[in-house]
Amino acid sequence: MQEMSEFARTIMYQKYAHTLKEGTKETWPEIATRVSRVVLKSVNAKKDLIDQTTELIRLRKFIPGGRYLYATARPYHQVNNCILLKAEDSREGWSELLQKLSMGLMTGAGIGVDYSSIRAEGRPIRKTGGTATGPLALMNICNEVGRQVQQGGSRRSAIWAGLSWKHPDIMKFITMKNWTEDVRALKSKDFNFPATMDGTNISVQLDDDFFTAYENDKDPLHSHAHVIYWATVERMLRTSEPGFSVDTGKSRKETLRNACTELTSEDDSDVCNLGSINLARIESLEEMKTVTEVATAFLLAGTVYSDVPYAKVDMVRTKNRRLGLGLMGIHEWLLLNGKRYGKDEDLDKYLEVYATSTKISHQYADKWELSRPVKTRAIAPTGTIGILAETTTGLEPIFCAAFKRRYLKGSTWNYQYVLDPTAKRLIEKNGINPDSIEDAYVLSEDVERRLAFQEHLQKYVDHAISSTINLPQWGSESNNKDTVQKFGNILIKYLPSLRGVTTYPDGCRSGQPLTPVKWHTAEKHVGEVFVEQQDVCSITKGESCGS
Repeated sequence: MQEMSEFARTIMYQKYAHTLKEGTKETWPEIATRVSRVVLKSVNAKKDLIDQTTELIRLRKFIPGGRYLYATARPYHQVNNCILLKAEDSREGWSELLQKLSMGLMTGAGIGVDYSSIRAEGRPIRKTGGTATGPLALMNICNEVGRQVQQGGSRRSAIWAGLSWKHPDIMKFITMKNWTEDVRALKSKDFNFPATMDGTNISVQLDDDFFTAYENDKDPLHSHAHVIYWATVERMLRTSEPGFSVDTGKSRKETLRNACTELTSEDDSDVCNLGSINLARIESLEEMKTVTEVATAFLLAGTVYSDVPYAKVDMVRTKNRRLGLGLMGIHEWLLLNGKRYGKDEDLDKYLEVYATSTKISHQYADKWELSRPVKTRAIAPTGTIGILAETTTGLEPIFCAAFKRRYLKGSTWNYQYVLDPTAKRLIEKNGINPDSIEDAYVLSEDVERRLAFQEHLQKYVDHAISSTINLPQWGSESNNKDTVQKFGNILIKYLPSLRGVTTYPDGCRSGQPLTPVKWHTAEKHVGEVFVEQQDVCSITKGESCGS
């Protein structure tokens, strides 16, 4: 078994290892044993399945989502992750949303809310008189709840807000996070300085009608579709937000999302349930079949084991029983097999096995007398889980060979210098020059290759893919007002086939958590921890989903 690096162990001890009676922290094999045995016991799984699961987690070929690692065997064990909510247009609806949001955040869940049903600002309120404050007001209220509630008492809240492109307040929504320079400067000095929607990621929701209107100049909404699209694209290139969420065809009603947007549903109070296969450690197609079966069975058992923040979550979960089996290590697998980042025939063979999770889930559901899952696959950003696995996260390429990573410990921001484990292995084993490794910064100059690969992977994923496309800094030669048209024309080619997309222009937020540094600089300081005085923001938009 590959030895876990010091950095990965640090994350494990900080976030997931329980303290044993003698005062010591769990080892990774002990975590694997705890999680697999307790979760699978809830469905009376056979010993051989429990043992298989334990071994695959120990070898880091399958890693359950972070909530499983953290919460399993605790008195309150909510291991299913984010809650997906729909805001209802009434006084009772607003109150109910705030209650659900508070209960979810306080028990460790991220929150995603579709606000499209809320009447526009200025519309009359018949019963009480006056005029409506609109969906943006409610979004800000929810953001402030998140500001005061650390998820499960241990990490900052992760919240997502979506609004339909047809909503009368959509232009206000698109620009609502355009902070002034004064606010940006204050937030740079103090991360806790409050700014509008600073704890919430936002997306413009697109449907079949949008793409019809965008392409058909005879459509009455043609002009509106273009205005909304290009306004959003420019903000994506300047500040990263909003992104796009896409709900079309068979998934047209699934407008509700989790905080990182890879889980989708049409039912209020649906819930995430995440775990990822580490493709870089899978040695054959036969092993891929085994891992896919074991991982699917484990997540299905998790729908029985997990506590819930309020009763409706259990009702909806029982109805849908959504699983979010994901992949990570995709780019590492490609590198190990001498392939460039992008679609590949050999990779497709593994993806076809991955797609059998639906059939497998139905077999186990029938065996355990459970409702059959409606969908089973979602690729999460796998923030800290990717660090534990020491591989590339989700479908993302290597971020960079060496970087400085900021993180919150208690109430203090710290940072460490990190050598990307995938790059490290390739450099040490194959003698590759660190400066020659294709990474997110290299691919930021080739956006079409990123989008084409995401479009291809989406064919094998029945939920969605959380993907953040790194871009050069706004104002640079490759990202400026003169490149908006080119980027937008490329994106619209692929957008109808995606379920969503976000971007991250380099440096768009002060104190970004991952900052590239020279390999030789990081190499000198591996293992050291420094106190960070600046703010931190997540390049994976929250790092809550699967982390």
